[in-house]
Amino acid sequence: MRTGMMALAVGLLVVVFLPVLPPVGLLVVLPVVGLMLLPFRSYPLAFLLFGFTWAGVGVHWALDDQLASHLDGETRWLEGRVVGLPQHSDGVVRFELADARSRHATLPPLMRLAWYAGPPVNSGERWRLAVKLKRPAGLLNPEAFDYEAWLLAQRIGATGTIKDGERLNTARWAWRDSLRQLLLEVDAQGREGALAALVLGDGSGLSREDWQVLQDTGTVHLLVISGQHIGLLAAVMYLLVAGLARYGLWPLRWPWLPWACGLAFAAAVGYGLLAGFDVPVQRACVMVGLVLLWRLRFRHLGAWWPLLLAFNGVLLLDPLASLRPGFWLSFAAVAVLVFTFSGRLGAWRWWQTWTRAQWLIAIGLCPVLLALNLPISLSGPLANLLAVPWVSLVVLPPALLGTLLLPLPYVGESLLWLAGGLIDGLFRALAVIAGIWPAWTAPSISKWVWAFGSLGAVLLLLPRGVPMRPLGWPLLLMLVVPPRERLDEGVADVWQLDVGQGLAILIRTRHHALLYDAGPRFGDFDLGERVVLPALRKLSVENLDLMLLSHADADHAGGALAVARGLKVGRVLSGDPPGLPAELGAQACESGEQWEWDGVRFQLWVWSDAHDSNQRSCVLQIEASGERLLLTGDIDTHAERVLLDSPLAVPTQWLQAPHHGSRSSSSMALLKALKPEAVLISRGHGNSFGHPHSTVLARYRKQGLRIYDSAEQGAIHLQLGRFTPPWTMRQQRRFWRDPPALAR
Repeated sequence: MRTGMMALAVGLLVVVFLPVLPPVGLLVVLPVVGLMLLPFRSYPLAFLLFGFTWAGVGVHWALDDQLASHLDGETRWLEGRVVGLPQHSDGVVRFELADARSRHATLPPLMRLAWYAGPPVNSGERWRLAVKLKRPAGLLNPEAFDYEAWLLAQRIGATGTIKDGERLNTARWAWRDSLRQLLLEVDAQGREGALAALVLGDGSGLSREDWQVLQDTGTVHLLVISGQHIGLLAAVMYLLVAGLARYGLWPLRWPWLPWACGLAFAAAVGYGLLAGFDVPVQRACVMVGLVLLWRLRFRHLGAWWPLLLAFNGVLLLDPLASLRPGFWLSFAAVAVLVFTFSGRLGAWRWWQTWTRAQWLIAIGLCPVLLALNLPISLSGPLANLLAVPWVSLVVLPPALLGTLLLPLPYVGESLLWLAGGLIDGLFRALAVIAGIWPAWTAPSISKWVWAFGSLGAVLLLLPRGVPMRPLGWPLLLMLVVPPRERLDEGVADVWQLDVGQGLAILIRTRHHALLYDAGPRFGDFDLGERVVLPALRKLSVENLDLMLLSHADADHAGGALAVARGLKVGRVLSGDPPGLPAELGAQACESGEQWEWDGVRFQLWVWSDAHDSNQRSCVLQIEASGERLLLTGDIDTHAERVLLDSPLAVPTQWLQAPHHGSRSSSSMALLKALKPEAVLISRGHGNSFGHPHSTVLARYRKQGLRIYDSAEQGAIHLQLGRFTPPWTMRQQRRFWRDPPALAR
């Protein structure tokens, strides 16, 4: 039976790793084949086919619910009901709309919408909205967060921006949202948002600084309801009934054991519903149910059997759960503990068990975090050693009890005030720890390095005295200090990152690195912090010799401060230094300045008589082994005419489209003089500026240029000096992404 359950787990998992989904016809045949195998006792293969079919059908179903291609970019009036917990921040309200209907279009059952400068929106309300609809899409960068996969895992079939709307009726049965409002209104010593995260699993009230502290210390799981909290509440309920029965305070006509197990499971499920029933909560509820069932029936299930059943149970309920990082982290952490503590000879003292558990989880999760492209907390073992008992035993009881007793005047508020103070003390302590040991983003590693490092982690989890266990340390260190590939002399490695409506291009030579523009920043939404800086670290860039900001507009220089604070930058140049923050210490770009790094030549140009910031863009020419790339920032046709009289007006194989392909740039005179073979466009999908303009695209096609567009192909990787075609992120096939678009 266990073999069959393991085969079922493999079948449920393997689908999400396929680059292309199997056709529906094949999925119809597979279960029939499985049924034919059952009489021959080929149970593992039959269960494998059943799991594969179930997951495949579930994924096809989710993809079929996505917005139709012909509706992408259109604005439609629709009606729907707000579900979940709307997020209000920085003048924007984001929420999910279910059961949307439009007169002339079939819409996905669930959409995620944003309303800039919109009114307050509450869960349960019905709205009539004018929405600019978009198919699920996200930024695609090397080993970065995959927003499209996250949307699919949430079964969100479309995103959109609201242009106008009216409320049709007020909220009904939105008890989670109502409870959140109550929690945010109480006095919790400034930690109302953290209290809502702990009680409801809603982290929207946490500030960016709070999230950074939690990430640096590896304690995110403590403030957004984890399986540990579910198990703790179930245990408290069970022990409460058992204690009452032991001292004769439980009614004799009610058998205490069934009641203890039933109430414990009810408490776990109730808290899970309060938290939104996410993957860690699902796993915890299934495991709690299995343990209580074992206790009720006095049967020994072992440790692995409940974990395997919980694993299959979560995937059967939601085949797309494995697209979420929380799924892997949740089950991996429990698996590490089971592997570490089961089958040991002798017993550790309680303090040895607690301290070793933290270090062993950190070692065991290291390969998982790297595979998920998540930062690794260097202070995680120490921080969790202190924070886990503090939150579970000190903070959580008054927080839950205070929430339950809110209807009683002063009682609930007092308990929540106490819980808020305890949370504030925790954050202060974690901030000190995070300041000493911030989270570490590992560089990109090859699959074989990851495999050897994972083997090292497994060896270190084995008991002492096992042969070859000490070999685990050098193998694990391969994950931290992986072997690096060096670029050849005369070759420039170029990455045009996908930063939406903005620009960020990384150029590396054998020993040097240059960043041309740093991505956009709009309010608190900083792509320099969220995309550019993590990408630089993943690409093993430890410091920048030069950060060249073409000009001071927010879509080009907005992320510069985040990059400068996260990495050592030797020098900052710009065509518009007065428009940049003084903290950057930017110097003026000067025409004619040139230098050579590792056989690659660089040369600058800027229009000295420019009239605006766009025209002042600092232009950079890069030449590697005779192959040229020209980076133009946002220059317009006037600046282009002046550029044609400079030394940079020579045949150039690669051209970064001036001003994202706007109508006021990319003149025919420039294209005829440079004779580019291909053009790189960096812009946002469905941007409001209409970039690139249709006349400019027609001009490119007339000249026979290959067009590489970040909105269609994601980040673009080019090795200048090798005269080879570039590689784009969308060439990395995933079934939830649209097929890669060819260069137009």
